[in-house]
Amino acid sequence: MLRVVCLGIAAALCAAASALAAQSPPEAGPGFEAGLRWQTGEVSLGGGIATLRVTREWRFLGPEDAERVLVEAWQNPPDDEKPLGMLFPAEVGPLDPDGWGVVISYDADGHVSDQDAEAVDYDALLRDMQEQVGAANEARVKDGYPEVELVGWAARPFYDRATHKLHWARELHFGADAAHTLNYDVRVLGRRGVLIMQAVAPMTESQAVQARMRDALALAEFAPGHRYDEFDSGVDRVAAYGIGGLVAGGLLAKAGFFKVLLAGILAAKKLIAVGALAAGAALVRYLRRTPAEKAP
Repeated sequence: MLRVVCLGIAAALCAAASALAAQSPPEAGPGFEAGLRWQTGEVSLGGGIATLRVTREWRFLGPEDAERVLVEAWQNPPDDEKPLGMLFPAEVGPLDPDGWGVVISYDADGHVSDQDAEAVDYDALLRDMQEQVGAANEARVKDGYPEVELVGWAARPFYDRATHKLHWARELHFGADAAHTLNYDVRVLGRRGVLIMQAVAPMTESQAVQARMRDALALAEFAPGHRYDEFDSGVDRVAAYGIGGLVAGGLLAKAGFFKVLLAGILAAKKLIAVGALAAGAALVRYLRRTPAEKAP
């Protein structure tokens, strides 16, 4: 299944690129950050399915303000499905040149079995993903878009069976851009789905971002009634993939529809964390150029 998952990357990338070209989101104007409603303390996510304990090292934005950041500040196409929120380090803002944030969402694909957690060969999985990403580049270049290289693991996937939390990081390279990009992914497994936390930053910030993301791991928990150990096989649906599938990209049971993004940068429906970061901004510029402009 993992190979099939990776084959959806080309379609996801092209669909996201077309969405960028077809829409021109409003841009953040003066006073944008002053209008954001920052939250701290214990925050409810998704109507009570999970909680986020926002310590003083972090700041949180709810769904509406998170969407404003993604669309107006980071120039992502509008989406019918809002994120559950965004988490930012307390010392940076969404418009800062070196700013970065964590996009939080929820995937209700079903209960993800962790039986394969220790059996996954992540080196083989990485090679398979690299092969499929490389194969997808031919179509991208034909459409006038830059190649994407999955360089390797920036942090090898690790699953904590006690907390049912999975995290990993990838290093990416886009086109001729000299800078490489860090994508950090966190998955918190729940009774009926998975809580998703994704961050993107330049590789130059890798150590700092990874340290902060490991701290963020402890902030999110499912609420009673939604926790992993409360799974009821008699009534709850089981996801079509396991731990390896989460890392590779999670395939919906509905054939042909790929939901999870390539390394946190581009998705079939969402482009997250693009615009405020130097690497993200470079990607946006690439995607908005015409093939003729990219020719040199």
